Amino acid sequence: MEQQLDYAAVRAAAGRMADVIRPVAVVPADRGVWYALEHLQHTGSFKARGARNFLVAHREAGTLPAAGVTIASGGNAGLACAWAARAQGVAATVFLPVNAPRVKVERLRGYGADVRLVGDRYAEALSACREFADESGALSSHAYDHPLIAAGAGTLLDEIRAGLSGLDTVVVAVGGGGLFAGVATAAREHGVRVVAAEPENCRALNAALQAGRPVDVPVDSVAADSLGATRVSADALAAARQGDVDSVLVPDAAIVAARRGLWEEHRIVVEAAAATALAALRGAPEPLGERVAVILCGANTDPSDLTAPTPDRQAVR
Repeated sequence: MEQQLDYAAVRAAAGRMADVIRPVAVVPADRGVWYALEHLQHTGSFKARGARNFLVAHREAGTLPAAGVTIASGGNAGLACAWAARAQGVAATVFLPVNAPRVKVERLRGYGADVRLVGDRYAEALSACREFADESGALSSHAYDHPLIAAGAGTLLDEIRAGLSGLDTVVVAVGGGGLFAGVATAAREHGVRVVAAEPENCRALNAALQAGRPVDVPVDSVAADSLGATRVSADALAAARQGDVDSVLVPDAAIVAARRGLWEEHRIVVEAAAATALAALRGAPEPLGERVAVILCGANTDPSDLTAPTPDRQAVR
């Protein structure tokens, strides 16, 4: 099933979302800044968009097998795949690293997925997933590296524009690049600047831009469970080269501070990946724009550490 990532693919994905995906709420935060509350999406993250688009497109094309779908995921993509598969009446087999957050594993099983824990890195779970797909005939999905997945995620941008007229900048966290690639593709259509935020030690897109091609990077960050891809997708790199895009790296301390700040200031609970986008905004040496939207992309996290005392509060405020 041949696909390419362009704005037409994003618009086609939007048609497959109708009456199923929750349109993102855009709310004012600070002067000139709005939050796109995508953490309120089905399954707790933006990944539901790509999963829905991927499976419905295959259903429409007659390429959704009886063996169902399989995916390797740090958690959120697996949740979305299991949710979308249940809606399509097919089985989902999800491979995760053994260190995946327990809250995500439990929720996966709640969606009826067959959960298989393999290795301690995403790449190991991905290898096992590919072997399973070859043996079983299941449709192999991907956490981020597929045009249908990215196009589904890209539907967020037009919804943000509908909720925030005059949008000039959107800030988005980047792991493997599915969300970024889709959002940047749609943003380019409308002349919207994109700020791509990554942890300093999970910098797959930033490293690819420097190298001129996707390259493997080490993964070591508080946000690694969602942003810990060792290599960015080719679509993400292409989107970063073609549009008005800035690549920004943020330290873990700033991510922790942003996540706690969202809780203390707004009572918003998000995972570290979502806080990475806000950390980039807070750390910017100058304003990013007059009307800036920060995508809060996921909330599959244990909130207990937000209400517990911290040893050094100055380090996280």
